[in-house]
Amino acid sequence: MEPWVFGEAPLGQTEGAAERLRRVIGLLLAAEGDIPAVDRLLTALDDVEADLAPTVPADREPRVGTAADGDGRVYLDHGRDVGAYNPCFPEYDLTVDGPTASGTVTFPIAYEGPAGYVHGGFLALFADCIAQHHNCEAGVAGKTVSLTMRYRRPAPLLTTLTVNAERRTDDGRIHSTVRLRDGERLLCEASVEAVAGDRAAMPEVSPRGGRP
Repeated sequence: MEPWVFGEAPLGQTEGAAERLRRVIGLLLAAEGDIPAVDRLLTALDDVEADLAPTVPADREPRVGTAADGDGRVYLDHGRDVGAYNPCFPEYDLTVDGPTASGTVTFPIAYEGPAGYVHGGFLALFADCIAQHHNCEAGVAGKTVSLTMRYRRPAPLLTTLTVNAERRTDDGRIHSTVRLRDGERLLCEASVEAVAGDRAAMPEVSPRGGRP
């Protein structure tokens, strides 16, 4: 079955910015004091914001469904690799093999909760991203209706962790189990349930409008 795609692919510049912003955020959070480089960064960000603002739609509603022909913004595909273009999401690697998937993730300082460990909310977000990515690559995806997390051990920052996922479909629902490990140690386990979508009923998504 063809992968499930809903939305436009991110621009290369958007992906490059997400990667850099994530790294810089980690450095800022570790800074011991004010430095001139951060002042330069703030000025540069103000300049970029001023230049970007006139090039994007003033209406920030995504051009999806009844708003597809409107003046809103482009909607980017959130089915997979959201962290590759949005620094607010975790970035990871995932290989899908039918009903199973496996990969790795390294959480930077930006996702810290307890000292040296990942905030549990980001772990739940990560599990939902993995389940959705798996579903989209399998060709049947849909909206998450429940997510249950069981935290076993704290997940360390700046450490390559492994993730494994399993999925099955039953009566129009997709049931996923996502497990995160540090070596052989189970850190957390998520049970994610989603409604299986119907491609024929998908709302219209407007393509990128060719704005500068």
